[in-house]
Amino acid sequence: MNLLLRLRGGRGKFALSVAVAVLVGLGAAGGAASQAKASAAPAASAVPSAAGARAAAAPGLTPVLPCAQVGRLDFGSVPGAATAIDSATPVAAADNPQGPWDACQVQGTIAPQIQFQLLLPTKTWQGEYLQDGCGGYCGSVGITTQAAAGCAPLTGGAFAVASDNGGHAGGSVYSASFGADPTLRASFGYQSEHVLALAAKAIIARFYGTGPRYSYFDGCSQGGHEALTEAQRYPHDFNGLIAGSPAGIMTELNVFFQGWNAQANTAPDGSQILTPADLAPLHSAVLQACDAADGTRDGLISDPLNCHFDPATLACAGRTPTASAFCLSPAQVTTVRKLYAGPRDAHGALLYPGWQLPGSEANWAGWLVPVAPGAPSADQEIVQSTLRYMVSPGVDPSATYKDVKFTDAEFARITQANDGMYDATDPDLSAFRAAGGKLILWAGWADPEISPVGTIAYYQAVQHAMGGEQATDQFARLFLLPGVSHCGGGEGPDQFDALSAITGWVTADKAPDSLLTSSVDPSGATTATRPVFPYPQIAVDTTGGPTGQASSYTAQPGTRLGAVSWLGTFRSGYETVSGWVDGQWVTRPGKN
Repeated sequence: MNLLLRLRGGRGKFALSVAVAVLVGLGAAGGAASQAKASAAPAASAVPSAAGARAAAAPGLTPVLPCAQVGRLDFGSVPGAATAIDSATPVAAADNPQGPWDACQVQGTIAPQIQFQLLLPTKTWQGEYLQDGCGGYCGSVGITTQAAAGCAPLTGGAFAVASDNGGHAGGSVYSASFGADPTLRASFGYQSEHVLALAAKAIIARFYGTGPRYSYFDGCSQGGHEALTEAQRYPHDFNGLIAGSPAGIMTELNVFFQGWNAQANTAPDGSQILTPADLAPLHSAVLQACDAADGTRDGLISDPLNCHFDPATLACAGRTPTASAFCLSPAQVTTVRKLYAGPRDAHGALLYPGWQLPGSEANWAGWLVPVAPGAPSADQEIVQSTLRYMVSPGVDPSATYKDVKFTDAEFARITQANDGMYDATDPDLSAFRAAGGKLILWAGWADPEISPVGTIAYYQAVQHAMGGEQATDQFARLFLLPGVSHCGGGEGPDQFDALSAITGWVTADKAPDSLLTSSVDPSGATTATRPVFPYPQIAVDTTGGPTGQASSYTAQPGTRLGAVSWLGTFRSGYETVSGWVDGQWVTRPGKN
């Protein structure tokens, strides 16, 4: 799961100062990193401002009930989603953070502990429903779309919008203490978004007298995991899914990948090997070596699979590093090589199908590299919380990231007990496709927290299971954003509108051939635009035009990821379902 950050809030770049605040516990639960936003528009002139296009509210379907009456309705008999309404309150357009439209804000709880918020437009609803995923280990409720910058129907009130707390209340973004309760594990692992969809659609049907015509889901990190869970386990819940940087290979990610990162940067005395000060010059050296290899020298690596940087070229070789002559110590060279290699056992076998890609180094601070001596990295905290509370069969409140063992025996012990509950790696999406579902996957090429390699590997497994590339392109496409960090931020254009792309695909069968991404400065000015094409294509400046202008780029073949050999597999039939039977917690095979 990524830092699994919720990434709620602003639309600017991921600021290191914000990361520091989060990592030392000053940030709000759900994270403070900026959102990756997007636009499927074909021209640079369509890129939204930082504030996003806030369209005037359009006339819509009229509710058949006053808002206050929703709070008195009984939804306890919703099949599989017994729901209690805690409040139903009118929200004026001027007070609505989602856009200038009047709404009825419904807050409620779905058994056992799934708290949610649902915003129902009172004048502008166009018959559509959007569910927003949570991030990290969740624990709080807040509606913030991940990939919908400038989506006028959203800001104009066309959608009823909902989000939940991932199945449990309280805790920081890294806290998994809820995992001591197996019921809450199941809610978090695979149930929460399904039951929210059931409850929200029931409330919508009562409020408007009709249910939604189309339903969509948008999430990144843990929210991306939730999107894939919906496609695999509950293929009829949503017509369109947006899965950003999905934490789908969750067990292996939170134990072995992040545990490897944390241990690789820890010296025998417990100190960090790489420091934040090392990252910028290391990244500069990587750019110098690989920037132009993708066909465009623009300060970004658009084809990192074709970058083969050896950190030994920066070895100090007896020299002392200075401000003007950066070099890596032998221990630092070893650490960087380990990060580029990914988690491996003594025989070289991968325990997670991914690794740090060249070009991500500038984003390692906070995630892999502690921001200050004595401060934990995000990876350290996630692994610790996972080992203590989420790994079956028991709870070990004294475990730390140093306890992870990179062996095939440990891999088998951990995954056999937990994959069926947490992972969303089933490549058979035939039921979702048969239901007419559409899926947009996306990730940042420079994401240090959830390797885009794992996302590509899963997508290629889907292609294999679903009849090949052309057959898969009919319902699922993957977009990779150069220079973009985890769910946004980084050096590359990270604002885009995948929501308009997915609605157009669902309602008009218009598959997205590209997404238009943009960089927006703190004043709201667009500073660069760039198209992103479906994997494995990359955007190359073939015209000689400005590298910050989308019209300069055309789609060119990129490097394909070869077969990734790891100790796990992408297969069907591993899923489990769990519940109480005669006072006993019972886990059995099978999808719901």
